[in-house]
Amino acid sequence: MNVAFYAPLKPPDHPTPSGDRAMARLLLRALAGAGHRVTLASRLRSFERAGDARAQSTIRRRAGGVLERLRAQYRAAPAASRPQLWFTYHLYHKAPDLLGPVLSRELAIPYVVAEASHAPKQAGGPWDEGYRATAAALRVARRVIVLNPADDACVRALLGGGARLRALAPFIDAHASVRRAGDARASRVLHRGAGIVPGVALLVAIAMMRPGAKLASYRLLGDALARITDRAWQLLVLGDGPARAQVHASLAGLGERVRYAGQCSAADLPRWLAPADLYVWPAVDEAWGMAFLEAAALGIPAVAGRAGGVGSVVAHGRSGLLVPPRDAGAFAAAVAALLDDAAARRAMGEAARRKVLAEHDLPAAAVALDRILGEAIACANCC
Repeated sequence: MNVAFYAPLKPPDHPTPSGDRAMARLLLRALAGAGHRVTLASRLRSFERAGDARAQSTIRRRAGGVLERLRAQYRAAPAASRPQLWFTYHLYHKAPDLLGPVLSRELAIPYVVAEASHAPKQAGGPWDEGYRATAAALRVARRVIVLNPADDACVRALLGGGARLRALAPFIDAHASVRRAGDARASRVLHRGAGIVPGVALLVAIAMMRPGAKLASYRLLGDALARITDRAWQLLVLGDGPARAQVHASLAGLGERVRYAGQCSAADLPRWLAPADLYVWPAVDEAWGMAFLEAAALGIPAVAGRAGGVGSVVAHGRSGLLVPPRDAGAFAAAVAALLDDAAARRAMGEAARRKVLAEHDLPAAAVALDRILGEAIACANCC
């Protein structure tokens, strides 16, 4: 099947790394792995951060131009090469889909959405246009794929039930991560270069350094770890960004225990992670956090804040420990508990590895997506 793919928040080839970009790329791979011919319909970003009406108007004008170009492109294309299904990833009031619903209707093809949120409190606010556009898009979608369980309730209420909702577990290419992590010598070289001391418990955190929720998580992490300096541990931080100075200030009290490796490539990430004992991230306002899955694939348990959909990727008491959101004391206690109990760490790490390979791996996602797309094609009269 020919699938037109669109990500209004951030295109999959955007230069700035993020979990959102990584998930878009994985969805492309899963769709292709299921045998579909996938093309990127547009790189138009509808994301508007500030609630600026003028900026939103400019984005809508650009969307109108993109619509005209795509109409002409599809009209000129042979019927066999036109899209047979439109697939939009991640839309919400700040990043509405201004293309998919229109072109799906004009081409008479199914419209499918993955990861959408509906926030009634945004009605009448600075993103009201995006809020209404997102609600309208969801109402015409043949299938709405839920990756973050926290989004389910409001979307379900908008659609009048869950008949068109389908759950899809967040996923990674877990087997590829395991293969890349297999070079123990490469890990030792990376860690030695970063000043990591062998034989001391290694905690790892991975996140972009940007204002907002990420910076809040780094600050909470610094607060929590400062409470357990009586234990022997070191922290490796992977990430970079515009809030680098604030992040370093947040962790400065931990002194020489902290090492920064900067932004690393996807290929190197498993080698950085492989020798770690714990993955630690407070997950303030986190959707679910792909790094939890990357760590779990290598048998590394996590300590995390119980935010958003994090509980869908970290099973509390089985593959890690979840603590109340924004609770530095509880976070510190959970990290200390697993530092003190190597057997529990190993058992949770093994459970984490099994969970990812069974529930969150790319091949399983490809099968699930193919089934959902088949349903969307079959139910021509369901919307």
